[in-house]
Amino acid sequence: MCGKNNRCLKKTLSQPYGLVNSARLCQISRMNAQSPDRTDDHSDSPYVYDAAGALLQTHLPLPRRQGKVRDVYDLGDELLIVSTDRISAFDYILPSGIPGKGELLTAMSRFWFEQIDAGQIGSGRSLRHHLISTEVPESVAAVVDPEPLRGRIMVTRKANVVPFECVVRGYLEGSGWKAYQETRSICGVELPEGLSQCDRLPEPIFTPATKAESGHDENVSFEVMAGAIGQSLADELRGLSLAIYGDASKIAADRGILIADTKFEFGTVADPVSGQPGLILIDEVLTPDSSRFWAADEFEPGRSQRSFDKQFVREWLSASDWDRNSDPPVLPAEIIEKTAARYREGFDRLTK
Repeated sequence: MCGKNNRCLKKTLSQPYGLVNSARLCQISRMNAQSPDRTDDHSDSPYVYDAAGALLQTHLPLPRRQGKVRDVYDLGDELLIVSTDRISAFDYILPSGIPGKGELLTAMSRFWFEQIDAGQIGSGRSLRHHLISTEVPESVAAVVDPEPLRGRIMVTRKANVVPFECVVRGYLEGSGWKAYQETRSICGVELPEGLSQCDRLPEPIFTPATKAESGHDENVSFEVMAGAIGQSLADELRGLSLAIYGDASKIAADRGILIADTKFEFGTVADPVSGQPGLILIDEVLTPDSSRFWAADEFEPGRSQRSFDKQFVREWLSASDWDRNSDPPVLPAEIIEKTAARYREGFDRLTK
């Protein structure tokens, strides 16, 4: 639903994965109707592009829910997750996309899921994830042109989502840096005196977050999380999250990348043998949209770092006259190109 000034309110529900994050549906519909770069009638094509060639929306003949970036389709026992080229900033989906961004996000998630399958991530823990395939299902290819989907889809298991984001921080930046300046702690985790912006923390910390009814996600203490979902599940989530972050950080460091912080999402599915619910890692994982990646050879504590993400977009919007209460402006071609190049550089450093 939309609130004041046409801003769309976030909604937090524990639902089957893919049936959440519908917070921007009203804004997406409004953008589709108003933007001159969008197709007014998508009945002839299931794909909507902007003038730069970014895939902004998909309209497959299947039940669909939309998030900020992904269109999620219900395949019955499975889900089809399409990573579009949409980009968001300051709680808005922008009218301009970043060409190729969805394919890079999918490829990066696949890279990390493959590390899990190879036993490189998890520190010996039993770790399962939701990815089944990145190939377009025959049933989908039979009803739409599959080419625009290739490289940007995941077929996944359905899961009941744990209603907390599992955030791990290894460095002091973002909302963590702000909280530290005010309280010398983050989400109830006490930290040493004298730390500077972007300093490496003595050890990674687990700082969960839950969705707010409106505005930004809300950081909460581990105790709040445990009180909501139970101590045993909270302990398991914390242990898994720290283990994944630790192993992934080592892999990234070998490739010249620092993972400053990241967020994981988990869901539960029935164990095929016991029938008891068990945790699996869901959503995208360790991408520039869910993590803060820095170049190790550029790292200098005491200041903000250059990130492999939408930093150019945020900086341009901050310097513009946009009031953040109205529809956001179209991005200049130069900002789109620089952002696309930055995403690509991060991906290449990590995977080559």
